[in-house]
Amino acid sequence: MEPTLNQFTLFTGLFGGLALFLFGMDIMTDALKQAAGSYLKDVLAKLTRNRFMGVGVGAFITAVVNSSSVTTVILVGFISAGLLSMAQSVSVILGANIGSTITAQILAFKVSAIALPAITVGFGVTFLAPSKTLKQYGRMVLGFGLVFYGMSIMSDAMAPLRSHQPFLEALVNLDTVIAAAIAGAIFTAVIQSSAATTGIVIVMAGQGIIDLETAIAIALGANIGTCATAGLAAIGKPREAVWAAIVHLLFNVAGVVIWIAFIPELAEFVRGISPTSDDLTGTARAAADAPRQIANAHTIFNIANTALFIGFTTHLARFVEWLVPDRPLKVEESAVPKFLDPVLLSTPAVALNNVRFELDRMGDQVITMLKSGFESATHPTAKGMSEVIALDKSVDALHRAIVAYLGKISSSSLRDDDGRDVLRLLEVANSLEYIGDRVAIDIATSTRKRVEEGGKQDLERTAKLDNINRNIVDALEDAVRAVVQHDSELATDVRNRKVGVKQLHQEFELSGASLLTGDKAYLAAYVREIELLEILNAIFRTARSIARVQLAENKDRKIFADE
Repeated sequence: MEPTLNQFTLFTGLFGGLALFLFGMDIMTDALKQAAGSYLKDVLAKLTRNRFMGVGVGAFITAVVNSSSVTTVILVGFISAGLLSMAQSVSVILGANIGSTITAQILAFKVSAIALPAITVGFGVTFLAPSKTLKQYGRMVLGFGLVFYGMSIMSDAMAPLRSHQPFLEALVNLDTVIAAAIAGAIFTAVIQSSAATTGIVIVMAGQGIIDLETAIAIALGANIGTCATAGLAAIGKPREAVWAAIVHLLFNVAGVVIWIAFIPELAEFVRGISPTSDDLTGTARAAADAPRQIANAHTIFNIANTALFIGFTTHLARFVEWLVPDRPLKVEESAVPKFLDPVLLSTPAVALNNVRFELDRMGDQVITMLKSGFESATHPTAKGMSEVIALDKSVDALHRAIVAYLGKISSSSLRDDDGRDVLRLLEVANSLEYIGDRVAIDIATSTRKRVEEGGKQDLERTAKLDNINRNIVDALEDAVRAVVQHDSELATDVRNRKVGVKQLHQEFELSGASLLTGDKAYLAAYVREIELLEILNAIFRTARSIARVQLAENKDRKIFADE
């Protein structure tokens, strides 16, 4: 007579173990991102046009953060900022799939015996370590222990299923690799964790509940299911995010379609290259051999796919751009942040880098305001200033979003240099907002008065004023670019332009001496020109202060490195 299956024990053990697994994975991943996050943006920023380097970078970042979704979000920021082309990003996405196999390789180790000791040591270090860095290492160990303890609980809970006839009959529905792959895709899409699917598959194969071919099919299906996470993350995001999500989906689906017919051969191959326990038989041998075989099949699948598609990155990028064409932003969309993704808040260093990209957008809008505002001030038109004032609302909206996002970043546990970056970027955001107000309020008011007074315009003086404005616009553009690109040389250059701009100011002021005793209409225009000059001078000082922020960052980083 078949023993009665205790369903309560089964489900609490299975889902409780899964909860511990996911919780441990979350702790371990978060600690890794906190410890290594500052290097991720530097790795991507130094990415060359070599597609093979892109694959390596994608694998490294995904292995560190254990999330292809985070890798995709990082990519979106760099593509939108013009630091990466779509073709370059394709190679990084291909590499991200290889990076995701690291988790399967780790899970294949039979280390359940050290799970509780790891939890003990990790917990102790986390709460007793004197430095933040050591605490993060402690959290890594704690998360590691929870992952394997969760797998151990799931394994014990599922052991009775080996002889439970109704369950075995249900598995008949997975007797084809296509059905198994679909099941893996659906389950992964629901729980949004391919690592969890891989962990469960390893446990089931280790218990002898499913054979190696079925386990591989489910693991391959999980590669498709994990695209759902990136797809959901792309909803409502910039077109670059949609492109990245589609590349991820096309690559994974095509790979599974190609390999699905060769799963028996893949299974036979990994049996041949993986370590075997010839001294064991039955379930004991399956428990010893299956985990590594599944992990190796997962790795081979992703490496082979990358090798197959690496030569077509440009073609794939063009196809995706054709499939989802870009479109110009609507006016109201200019006020919506593109880079302040909540997904990145758990990786403060990367989130801060995306704040720089958003500041770049805000800076572009402020510069557009300054150009249009000056044009309207020297060639007064009510329509011109109304457009400037409308754009100021967009700048104000971005400023509020950036300040709120920096507040969320600062609420997490930050390293000292990340904490300083929060304050610096806040200063830059405030400075840009200040310049926007000077244009929308001060220049607009001056322009209105000039129209009312009807002063005559001296073309030679207007040309001199235009030259001053061009120099200030250039300084503001370079100051913002210095912050976005961490360029201390460009920041120094902006700071050194004070003498040249001051000389232009003095020449302009001297050229107006003759107007003081001349036509009253010219005198009225002179008053407004001097007023505009003072506003531009305040804007230039603010641009130089933005450059000073970047110089302060480089100085602090040098001091930190010397220490």
